[in-house]
Amino acid sequence: MKYKRVLLKLSGESLMGEQGYGISPKMLEQYGADIKAAVEAGLELAIVIGGGNIFRGLTGAAQGFDRVQGDYMGMLATLINSMALQSELERQGLRTELLSGLQIEPICKAMSRRRAIEAMREGCVVIIGGGSGNPFFTTDTASALRAVEIQADAILKGTRVDGIYTADPEKDHTATKYQCLSYQEALSRHLKVMDLTAFALCEENSLPIYVFDMNNPGNLLRVVKGEQIGTEVCK
Repeated sequence: MKYKRVLLKLSGESLMGEQGYGISPKMLEQYGADIKAAVEAGLELAIVIGGGNIFRGLTGAAQGFDRVQGDYMGMLATLINSMALQSELERQGLRTELLSGLQIEPICKAMSRRRAIEAMREGCVVIIGGGSGNPFFTTDTASALRAVEIQADAILKGTRVDGIYTADPEKDHTATKYQCLSYQEALSRHLKVMDLTAFALCEENSLPIYVFDMNNPGNLLRVVKGEQIGTEVCK
């Protein structure tokens, strides 16, 4: 396999499926099956999920919420998604460990680098909710931070698009896909791979980012086996 240990970043919106809000049981089941196949192939896996399908801190702030309060609400939304994914993975027979940047007993344990690595080595899927535990940081940044902490080989960013394009392929049909980009190329071309804080953290630690379509069943296993189906950002 191309990767031994990765952090999979999923957006909260991806869990909605065709719904306009919340969590789709159909999407949970599909993601669970893909994750199970990758883990059974030998992958050590940690997962960070956003909370935009439930609440987004920046949106709340724009609507009058205090920004700090809104960000903490968004962190709690990521924990709801994390708990839903944990339940589905365990239903499919996988062992899991739910950790969080926010300490919330008895739901989960506090995020610890040592605890996460030990759980992965024992064959558990580690799900990390609660963002970074601090306001003003996105789940992109939390993903980059956690990936560096657990010494992941790469961040796999599962989206509904099969890579990074010259423009939004859903709006511009002439957009073409990149197979590989350097960090500086992505920055100079203003390609929104991740937010700038997350991106800088990945570049500083030489952590590759691989963007692919997670909604296509089987793609996660294809990526970890080294098939070129998305876009890689690296040095």
